[in-house]
Amino acid sequence: MLVLEEARNGELTIFFGYCAGVGKTFSMLNTAQQKSVEGVDVVIGYIESHDRPDTQNLTYGLEKIPTKEVLYKGHHFSEFDLDKALDRHPQLILVDELAHTNAPTSRHKKRYSDIEELLRAGIDVYTTVNVQHIESLHDVVESITKVKVNERIPDYIFNDADDVKLIDVDINDLIERLKQGKIYSKTQAKRALENFFIKDNLIALREISLRKCADRINLYAKDENKQFLKEKILVCLGTSPTNQKVIRTASKMAQAFHGEFTALYVENSDSQELDLKAFQQLEKNISLAKELQANIVSTYGDDIAYQISQYAKTAGVSKLVLGRSYQKKSIFNKPTIVDKLTKLSPNLDIYIIPDNNSSKQNLNSVKYQYQNFFRFSTRDSCISISTLLIITILAYFAQIAGFDITTIILLYVLSSCIIGSLTLLPIYSFIIPFINVCLINYLFFDPKYSLELISSEYVMVLIVMIVVSFIINVLNFELKKGKNSASLRAYSMEVLLETSQKLQQAKTYNDVMKETCVQLNKWLKRIIIFYPVNRKMLDKPYIYNPNNLLDDSNIFLTEKERTVAKWVYINNKNAGPTTSTLQEAKALYLSIRRNDKIYGVIGIDMISNKTLSLYEKKLIKTILNEVSLAMDSLER
Repeated sequence: MLVLEEARNGELTIFFGYCAGVGKTFSMLNTAQQKSVEGVDVVIGYIESHDRPDTQNLTYGLEKIPTKEVLYKGHHFSEFDLDKALDRHPQLILVDELAHTNAPTSRHKKRYSDIEELLRAGIDVYTTVNVQHIESLHDVVESITKVKVNERIPDYIFNDADDVKLIDVDINDLIERLKQGKIYSKTQAKRALENFFIKDNLIALREISLRKCADRINLYAKDENKQFLKEKILVCLGTSPTNQKVIRTASKMAQAFHGEFTALYVENSDSQELDLKAFQQLEKNISLAKELQANIVSTYGDDIAYQISQYAKTAGVSKLVLGRSYQKKSIFNKPTIVDKLTKLSPNLDIYIIPDNNSSKQNLNSVKYQYQNFFRFSTRDSCISISTLLIITILAYFAQIAGFDITTIILLYVLSSCIIGSLTLLPIYSFIIPFINVCLINYLFFDPKYSLELISSEYVMVLIVMIVVSFIINVLNFELKKGKNSASLRAYSMEVLLETSQKLQQAKTYNDVMKETCVQLNKWLKRIIIFYPVNRKMLDKPYIYNPNNLLDDSNIFLTEKERTVAKWVYINNKNAGPTTSTLQEAKALYLSIRRNDKIYGVIGIDMISNKTLSLYEKKLIKTILNEVSLAMDSLER
């Protein structure tokens, strides 16, 4: 049982620099010592002194929270102990290295999430970060330094900080400090001077950090004065790793124009057939867009350019950011998506972001599509062989009965249509017409039992048959894809309508709780766990498992799982698999909330399948919104 208490948000101060060694940690400790003298309750949560004596000396006299020792797969990690910090609850806590990635099994994947939890608990935080760790600047920094920085923070952490203190030092002084071994050891310093600490790199990084601070001040000034026309920036989400550069560029553009930032994903008939690697990359791209505070929306349609233009017109988008996709030149001069968008939305500003890896990525995608195309299955092979056998027998009797060759050809065209309708993999629709031609030539054209053709007229007949069968199968294949997607959407609409009707009929909290579990289970085919809220306390969970999907549902009742649910209730944030918080949980936990009020916590079984499609997440969100409305009306 846990009572939810309201507390003021703490204030975040970032000590910001353009490179390691400029004195961020030193300045942070020096400021903290002054605060301590003034009577502020100051505690060190985590400090990385890098064995620098001057930095270590400034820690004296300040209380230190012991680090948490984590052992994972034989590796030992010393991490900031968030729970001890929350229990101690000082006025001010120092947590170094904001962009740090926590050890596996930690509550949060990133340290900035730890700091966000401290702030929500009303604790003021001092922290440090370098310019290369800002998410939107990743591509710029990588192009300058040729170093890929993996530990990054979302821009909103930096932009929304209560205070950013720029720690600046002359570049020549920094290089001299490095040579003297005041930053790294002599061996490390020599290596650094030959790589990252090149003077041109430092000049560029210093300029970027100064500009970033100026942009933050400008952003704050604009927030104070709202009398300006907001630009609406739209970026398109995809399954390519290079899409991340496009997202970051769009984010920087939105910040520069002080505009609204939206990320659009166009689902089509191929979206349900994404391979695991492509799906995971799409999830990463969506996650990045969320971190950069984009509003995530999705639409559906096979004509991607049309869907983008329609959304842009409806939402009043002024600028569209796209990646430069590789397109093989064709004699047919097929128009690109940019050509189509220019025609459909001539007033839309379109920005194309170049990427040296786009061609390679596209070629890899084409390679995967070819590999996926040449897939066979036992089921489809049996259907094809059986259909061809039956059609061949019918054609044989038709010939005996005196029917001409046209009837036999039509029977084999029929076989192409039947196989195209019954098989699931596309390869069968395209190879069957050629197999049919070989069978007709071998069994029914003179000379029989030979693939030799005497009459050129027969050649033309067979070519026409291949073309007709091919066109029919292509249309049939596209129709099947559209039918599957339409069926899925029709079923989801049925679930939503039924959910809305059932919730309107619910008379009590328990009725709403049980109906929520029924509808989510119907849609997801997973075990659903519902933690009700009773007198501002998280109560005993209700588990809905009608089909016995797991022999032991008690796996969701362990103390570890309950702790995750409690964390979601306290912080009003999602946790579990597919999030960056408490990823080791067996279920994905989401709060049922309206504004800041939480009516319950839902758990969705993630043991059998660790992923949820974007469409599934969208439907879950819609259902939970309906549930919160129903619970809100019950309280009135």
